[in-house]
Amino acid sequence: MTGSGDSGTRAARSAVEWLVSVAPDPEVCRWEWERNPAGVALLPAGRRWDVLILPGELGYPTLDVLARCVDRPGPVLADFGDERMGFFVPPGTVSRWLGTGVRGAGRGTWVVVPHPGRAAGGVRWLVPPDGSGTLTDPGVLELAMHEAAALLADNGHDGEA
Repeated sequence: MTGSGDSGTRAARSAVEWLVSVAPDPEVCRWEWERNPAGVALLPAGRRWDVLILPGELGYPTLDVLARCVDRPGPVLADFGDERMGFFVPPGTVSRWLGTGVRGAGRGTWVVVPHPGRAAGGVRWLVPPDGSGTLTDPGVLELAMHEAAALLADNGHDGEA
């Protein structure tokens, strides 16, 4: 385990650089993360990533399915009450997405983003960015959502006659 703290710090720094690369003013973004009591910054979607926003009751099982299918999904945010989860996907995905009940943040929208190495008041990372630019493949996400929805439907019918 020696050095794991250093690699975690490097990964957080790399993730910070990746996130602030989309900010109109990266220094303002860093300032918000450091000094804003909420510990969040607004970042524009649609440049390096879009965000598909799922209801929490579908998002968590979808993340479970994704974790079994891929080595590492792209970044995933959750709001404080677990009402919504945001999956980071390639830019342009939102403009082509047709899924019912899924909202999107793409070009022209902004996303509340916490610092990747810290907890924030209203939103937190379930899968923090690793700084490499890894995103969730929308096709794989869609398949994971279908499997999660099927599991939820099956669980909803347990014990019914």
